[in-house]
Amino acid sequence: MKKSPKGRSLNLRITYMSYKKVFNFVIKAVPILIFCLVVGLAGYQFGFNKGEQSVLKTVPANINEGLGVNDKVDFSVFWEAWRRLEATYIDKTKIDYKKMVYGATQGMVKAIGDPYTTYFTPNETESFNEELNGQYQGVGMVVGIKDEQLTVVSPFKGTPAEQAGIKAGDKILKIEDVFTQDITIEEAVKIIKGKPGTSVKLLIQRDDWVEPKEFTLQRATITIPTLELTEKDGGVAVVKMYQFNKILTSEFAKAANEILNNGDKKIIIDLRDNPGGYLEVSQEIAGWFLNKGEVVVIQDEGTDKEKKQYLSEGPSTFVNYPVVVLINEGSASASEILAGALRDNRNIKLVGAKSFGKGSVQEQIDLSDKSSLKVTIAKWFTPNGTSLDKNGLDPDYLVSSNATSSLDAQMDKALEIINNQ
Repeated sequence: MKKSPKGRSLNLRITYMSYKKVFNFVIKAVPILIFCLVVGLAGYQFGFNKGEQSVLKTVPANINEGLGVNDKVDFSVFWEAWRRLEATYIDKTKIDYKKMVYGATQGMVKAIGDPYTTYFTPNETESFNEELNGQYQGVGMVVGIKDEQLTVVSPFKGTPAEQAGIKAGDKILKIEDVFTQDITIEEAVKIIKGKPGTSVKLLIQRDDWVEPKEFTLQRATITIPTLELTEKDGGVAVVKMYQFNKILTSEFAKAANEILNNGDKKIIIDLRDNPGGYLEVSQEIAGWFLNKGEVVVIQDEGTDKEKKQYLSEGPSTFVNYPVVVLINEGSASASEILAGALRDNRNIKLVGAKSFGKGSVQEQIDLSDKSSLKVTIAKWFTPNGTSLDKNGLDPDYLVSSNATSSLDAQMDKALEIINNQ
């Protein structure tokens, strides 16, 4: 049926009125929607900032204030990245703010480029302190960075590392499936250590090998030895020091009494595979062999500070005894301090191989949440001004550990020298 003109006019009028109502509704609704959007965004920003502040407390108006940095350092980039990550990362359940703070701090410290300056989380701090106390769970070796490569400083006697054939100077190319070229010492140690009875695989390169070899080491509870005293024919006392830990001073005092009671008149100090320890302990041991007031080591804390000398404080009991010192690639840090002090002050001969070259000083700084910083604060020099850092000490008598068919060619040479004095 055909519609009349009158009907079409009525339909158009109704349609017009409907559009007009919708238009008026939209005009009134848009401002309300914009207001809600602004409030919502403001609420989100407030909540975000509140979460941000809950992680790092409050951010000062001048973020550089009190930091001693150039005003051109712009920390807003850090916060921009922080906000972008939180806002856009696909899996919000994996955002752990505490880990983000620790990761940012570790990255900041790592950017210094010093392998011995590092940041420890609370758990890593606890683990590090266990080692200083002489016991931990692992394979029983000390590692360091040499020529930009993770290197074995020394394996401890009787430990899984020594029993597996690991030697001082071995380069660790890979731990499990992790290549070591771009990881810190602490990151490497964290992978190597573990529960007793479990195993860890190391890919090792030795200087005289054509290709690297893989070692599988069984982890154990490691008790680090301190000192061992033995006697050789001709009244020669051999004092083997494994590390300069907190108890070495008292252990050496006991050994000194034995040497005096036995009537020994010559001493070989064996510092091979001794990775070092506390500077003050090295100073105290040196005091048994040097006159009071002689320089043990010089500490350089930078161009704006005066060099500090650590002096012998006695008791100088063995100052007139003939002495020979054994060193090798595993002799580092406090071991090099003692060896350098005895050679520079008394012309005592060093026998063995070039030492490791760990001549920097680290200070452990405890932070408020039980995490810590280990920071290089100075460099060490021998009394004659020889830098120990990276250089190490060249022996007066270079003897390879496998130079002859003897079980210990280096010890044989030391005995030969001391018996001719």
